[in-house]
Amino acid sequence: MRDSYHEELDDINACLVGMANAVGSQMSTATTALLDADVELADRVIAGDEAIDATRESIEQRTFTLLARQQPVAGDLRTITTAMRIVSDLERMGDLAAHIAKVARMRFPDHAVPQEVRPSFLEAGNVAELLITKTATVIAKSDVAAAEELETDDDAMDRIHSGLFRQLLSDEWPHGIESAIDITLLGRYYERFADHAVSVARRVRYLVTGERYVTEVTTQ
Repeated sequence: MRDSYHEELDDINACLVGMANAVGSQMSTATTALLDADVELADRVIAGDEAIDATRESIEQRTFTLLARQQPVAGDLRTITTAMRIVSDLERMGDLAAHIAKVARMRFPDHAVPQEVRPSFLEAGNVAELLITKTATVIAKSDVAAAEELETDDDAMDRIHSGLFRQLLSDEWPHGIESAIDITLLGRYYERFADHAVSVARRVRYLVTGERYVTEVTTQ
């Protein structure tokens, strides 16, 4: 009975890794859709968000069942509750990828991202892919060292986000308010994606060490 129980825990963890990989694919495709004004890719990301949501529901139901049937304590309880929180972060990351795709779709056939800020969003997409790839590794291996690296990796996204605001607030911004709003929202979506990756890393660190961060990433 206990072997079956721990096999279920291992399988839930594997599902979290698969969900992280799916989110990474969504973000990569969303960035391409945004930069290339590719409406077909944007639609693919928007439709794919339903699968991410369904995975969250499945994992949550399995964790609720384990809590009810096994009444876990100590480390096992921490494992289950951490999984419940990680799946929420991953689902939100999927939502943010879909939000990016929706902006691309809304502005089609025009590009939502003016030429001046394309390099920033290309870099943001690359950083996001790095973060979610490392997040999957952190989940799969309970890798505390990689989790701590994510804190530093997130600094790159914060730098990009700050740079976008400097461009938007410049007197030389030539694209008007509507474009500025798009860029503000898009920058926020990438920044929040990175924040949720850090949140997952902190949850895994807590799972392994029992040390909790004072502040958590809020879901927005």
